[in-house]
Amino acid sequence: MMSVSRQLCGAIPASLMRMSWTAYATYLSFAIVVVLIPGPDFAVVVGNTVSGGRTRGRWCAAGVASSNAVQGTAAVVGLGALVVAAQPVFQAIKWLGAAYLGYLGVRLLWSALRGRYESSGPVVDQHAARRGWRQGFVSNITNPKVLVFYVAVLPQFMTPGAGGPTLLVFALSHALLSLAYLLTLTAVIDRARGLLTRRPVRRCLDAVTGVAMLGFGARLAFASR
Repeated sequence: MMSVSRQLCGAIPASLMRMSWTAYATYLSFAIVVVLIPGPDFAVVVGNTVSGGRTRGRWCAAGVASSNAVQGTAAVVGLGALVVAAQPVFQAIKWLGAAYLGYLGVRLLWSALRGRYESSGPVVDQHAARRGWRQGFVSNITNPKVLVFYVAVLPQFMTPGAGGPTLLVFALSHALLSLAYLLTLTAVIDRARGLLTRRPVRRCLDAVTGVAMLGFGARLAFASR
């Protein structure tokens, strides 16, 4: 029994053995608060769920979580710090993200202005998964604040001696928390979809979400960091 325990311990990276579970619990509490704050991810997932149904909303949530995992991994291997330090690259990503959010916002406002919607019945969309995932991934990957979070904020919860594996555990935990929250949000929105897809309500929702998207884009564009 003792030999098995030693073998298991030997298979675990030393940095994980030194990981402070108190620090990890504190980080998870902080990450939950960050995830719950409404932002572009919230708006994109809500919009996809209302317009494309639960399947599209789920894939949009998966796209956001995939982007979080990619950016977290980039931070672990050092690419994140390089991007944050390279101002031309950082600014390019920032303006690309602002432009994409602005594009989504204008589309929603135009939809609200036209007020032409299909029936609120079951959605049949062969490309729902691809469209949902793409919007979720692109809206998140072009938000450099997520990368700044992994590079600058996350290490503050690390204990001395913790290495890359521990950082990866912290980063992927944030991605999983985001996925769990957004999937829950998708389920809630889908249950209320009958109400939300009524023409007056849908127009109001599209208008509010569109303005929010434009606001998120402007805040991203003019943020100093």
